[in-house]
Amino acid sequence: MKQIIQSYKTGEIKLEQVPVPSCKSGGVLVQNVCSLISVGTEKLMIDMAKKNLLGKAIARPDLVRLVYQTAKREGIINTFKEAMNRLDQPVPLGYSSAGIVVEVGKGAEEFKVGDRVACAGADFASHAEVIWVPKNLCVHIPKRQLQVDNYISFEEAAFAMLGAIALHGVRLARLTFGEIVAVIGLGLIGLITVQILKAVGCVVIGSDIEGRKCELAKQLGADQVAHSSQIVAYSNSFTNGNGVDAVIITTASKDNKPLLLAEDICRKKGRIILVGMADIKLTRQTLWEKEISFIVSKAAGPGSTEERYEKKGYDYPIEYVRWTEKRNMEYFLKLVAEGKVRVDRLITHRFKIEDALKAYKMILNNTESYIGVVLNYRGQSLDMEGQTSKVESQALGRKVLLKKTPHTLHLTPYAMNVGVIGGGNFTKNILLPALKKVKNVSFIGIATASGVSSNHVGKKFGFNYCTSDYKEILKDKSIGSIIITTPHNLHGKMVVEALKAHKNVFVEKPLCISEDELKEIISTYNSQNNCFLMIGFSRRFSPLIQEIKKALLGRNTPLIMNYRINAGYVPKDHWTQDPEIGGGRIIGEVCHFIDLFQFLTNSIPKSIFAQSISGNLGKYLATDNVSLIVNFDDGSIGTIIYTAKGTKAFSRERLEIFGEDSVFVIEDFRKAFIIKEGETKKIRKWNQDLGYLNELRYFIDSKKSSQDSKKLFISYVYTTLAT
Repeated sequence: MKQIIQSYKTGEIKLEQVPVPSCKSGGVLVQNVCSLISVGTEKLMIDMAKKNLLGKAIARPDLVRLVYQTAKREGIINTFKEAMNRLDQPVPLGYSSAGIVVEVGKGAEEFKVGDRVACAGADFASHAEVIWVPKNLCVHIPKRQLQVDNYISFEEAAFAMLGAIALHGVRLARLTFGEIVAVIGLGLIGLITVQILKAVGCVVIGSDIEGRKCELAKQLGADQVAHSSQIVAYSNSFTNGNGVDAVIITTASKDNKPLLLAEDICRKKGRIILVGMADIKLTRQTLWEKEISFIVSKAAGPGSTEERYEKKGYDYPIEYVRWTEKRNMEYFLKLVAEGKVRVDRLITHRFKIEDALKAYKMILNNTESYIGVVLNYRGQSLDMEGQTSKVESQALGRKVLLKKTPHTLHLTPYAMNVGVIGGGNFTKNILLPALKKVKNVSFIGIATASGVSSNHVGKKFGFNYCTSDYKEILKDKSIGSIIITTPHNLHGKMVVEALKAHKNVFVEKPLCISEDELKEIISTYNSQNNCFLMIGFSRRFSPLIQEIKKALLGRNTPLIMNYRINAGYVPKDHWTQDPEIGGGRIIGEVCHFIDLFQFLTNSIPKSIFAQSISGNLGKYLATDNVSLIVNFDDGSIGTIIYTAKGTKAFSRERLEIFGEDSVFVIEDFRKAFIIKEGETKKIRKWNQDLGYLNELRYFIDSKKSSQDSKKLFISYVYTTLAT
């Protein structure tokens, strides 16, 4: 399918051929009929992306500080590479569209195939032929008032998100019938705001720097309009010098001029609502004298940008939160259906998706006057009044070939033909660059749930094809090895499926997040004698650890090991903290360190004691701040201090090992000290080496013995049980 994608690194906009996204639970797959370009927001995004590195740094000094802290801990070269990789990722444009449901995911049964829907949300309601949308960002398109079979058009419905944003701004102003409201900025959202204000009985003054937009606002119901330079005089005259009751700012400005203007025209105890963008520098004296209330409106209302609401589908009970993001979308479309808001009057340009780049060229170069720009998608027969609409049946293409001349397939060893499932930051910034350095590996296929990410990663690393359906990788008989880097809750299921497909499997830690999953993995592994399973416990492959391991050869007594991890704070709503998805940080990360202890001792855990912090925890989770003591079969003891309460300005990891009159220390895998027989050996490296390259070489190596493979698997089982 076709989709509009922007590179945040260069600002370039492309029309790409990408796989159709998979239909996940909690949402629906929608074939777009129309999508609306939010010209203000999208132009700002594109302008930011087109800035050079210095320009981006000036615009986001907070990210510069983060890069500096990371460089001190992980080294300049690694940090620079990671920063460049993060910039080099595609951004799907668009966040408001309308279309027809073609597939329904589990948990989204309020919709059915064939439903007409309006969709919202960045990364969801994109400019693409087919999109996946979570159920709380999707609403049914209503019929026009008193017209049984006449739905509002898809073009009108494509305004739902922008309408909800405008509506939420109006609600925050806490208006009563007859109050006078000034709207500063008469772009798309401003003109919609004008109409909503009239629908709820307010008197409206509109202001903009473009006379054409002022005239359109007047036609759409504004009681008075004025150029921005004249709004103060007009408002004083219109309100007998009292000032307006409320000001809603819907313009996008780099300075604070709209705010200063709002202060001037607002009455005492009035309200200023910032829906658009401006430099928030207010005049304290004016706010104090007038006792003005100032609110920054957040998108389309309660639920906006909240993962539990938008992605997981949890709703706010109506008795506690009357107007959520979704209910705002529904009510806005009701206003359209009743004829109280005319968004069709705002459409100045229409483009086919094939001509989308021409639309952006027009917007960026200002070659024509525009307000509402709509993209239409082929395959639809559409009556603009919504009388009829048909989506032509078509196969949902979830696999896209990327290379005219595919990689040569290895017949022997078969394991060197690799397929990858998952394409997040760790995969594309760490794992795949390391895999590229492994000789003779053929990159066959990559699967991610998003067609955009699979296309980008697939092209970047030279895969033969990309797909949004991981089962395409499993059933590909040319693939001998599969690398799984999905969210943790999918690891267990996919490991089992990959083993049953007779593939060698590398899965990022953890192996799984429940005992039931572990039991199924053990059973499957034991029944697949020729398959090799490996977990991404990379630290045992680090050169510094390998050197210490050599120094420990021949020891006769147990070790005392102490591992301190300054892990850093992760918010409670992050996916890794969700017990159903990430499993928590002990399962997801502490497993690393228990595995390393096993490697150093050549022994399995015999018992484990854990204690977490208690009392007034503040923002921290008890399970993110723990002390563990692990006893091993050979008598060794390992202590793990894992905390989220530290600072990134301090080192992240420090490992100390005591044994045989010797001490071994590793700090952040950049420096090490070996104190043995009265001598101190210091090892320093420019950059961290956590063993990723060596572990992948070991995984691909076909010379591993069956005995070594089984021994490794047993250690994985014990590590998983320990966490």
